[in-house]
Amino acid sequence: MTAFDAIARRRDELAAIRQDIHAHPELGMEEHRTAELVARKLEEWGIEVHRGVGGTGVVGVLRSGNGEAAIGLRADMDALPMEEANDLPYRSTAPGRMHACGHDGHTTMLLGAAQYLAETRAFNGTVNFIFQPGEEGCGGALAMLKDGLFERFPCGQVFAMHNRPGLPVGEYAIRSGPTAAGGAFFDITVEGKGSHGARPEAGVDPVLAACHIATALQSIVARNMPPMETAVLSITKVTGGDAYNVIPQTAKLSGTARFFSARARGLLEEGMKRVAEGVAAGLGATASVDFRLIFAPTINAPEQTERFAAAAAEIVGEAKVDRTKAPGMGSEDFSFMMERVPGAYLHVGNGDSATVHNQHYNFNDAAIPYGAALLARLVERELPKGAQG
Repeated sequence: MTAFDAIARRRDELAAIRQDIHAHPELGMEEHRTAELVARKLEEWGIEVHRGVGGTGVVGVLRSGNGEAAIGLRADMDALPMEEANDLPYRSTAPGRMHACGHDGHTTMLLGAAQYLAETRAFNGTVNFIFQPGEEGCGGALAMLKDGLFERFPCGQVFAMHNRPGLPVGEYAIRSGPTAAGGAFFDITVEGKGSHGARPEAGVDPVLAACHIATALQSIVARNMPPMETAVLSITKVTGGDAYNVIPQTAKLSGTARFFSARARGLLEEGMKRVAEGVAAGLGATASVDFRLIFAPTINAPEQTERFAAAAAEIVGEAKVDRTKAPGMGSEDFSFMMERVPGAYLHVGNGDSATVHNQHYNFNDAAIPYGAALLARLVERELPKGAQG
């Protein structure tokens, strides 16, 4: 029986796990219930469990044979601070929290692979099942790395996947090289001089300066970025003032920048400081920029990309594996793990669902066997049982 057939027979059991996680979402670095559920399942299946890695992270270690090679498989566990709009039997029971990105499905797929591999042990070496907290901009990958992830659980290569709405269930997409953008969050604080709203000449209006800065920032990508570089700069939050008749002392712009190279990142950061400070000064105000790297660009290693794609093709056939997926401007902090260990990141079809980070999104349970079986088959291929330690 193939890995897919064996795991597909357990789809209902795995779907129940996924739906339980969905009903009890936890935000980044607060995944206590989810982490304990993961740890208990791994222990039930005879897998060595390490809790509290990087905070609420969990690592399961499974050894078979005498092989010295080790592979890492990673899934994220955190939810988003959103209110769910789905009418589901297992909808979120936590107000203001929702699994709107499918991390409940990613965690379940890795659990499905772990259960199968623990039973079959049709490999020779070590598998490290990495359940990561805080992927949604909370620094979870870096926290695990700081806690000695790869020193404590050495891996020769690492792999992860993400569901993709719009890609049919039973299909996969991957590309070698840049596949997801690096990301930074920023805050621009504009300081003026408060005054009565009826007497603007008595003060310096930071709201006006912030509005001009917001417009001028768009010139960085349009006029300072080389045409071959891809970048996005989005202001997503504007704050300032508390009363109708008071010009405030301070206004703030916040948002995100996305990029695929260190060069583009540098141009964005330098340009934001130059524009914000210059525009503010021209209007009699001052501005300071706090630019924080949250995600490195996700760069798939060519060799690991091909290995991941080849394993996928074994399951569904070459025609259903897209090896030329276009890069996306979304970000993924698995990138920090791949800066340390060669790896690849793949998309698995989620079918006709709402897009991720949408209040109507729901992970498609039909995708569970395709993700779990791919991870399991990848281990069997990369750590062949006949290999000598």
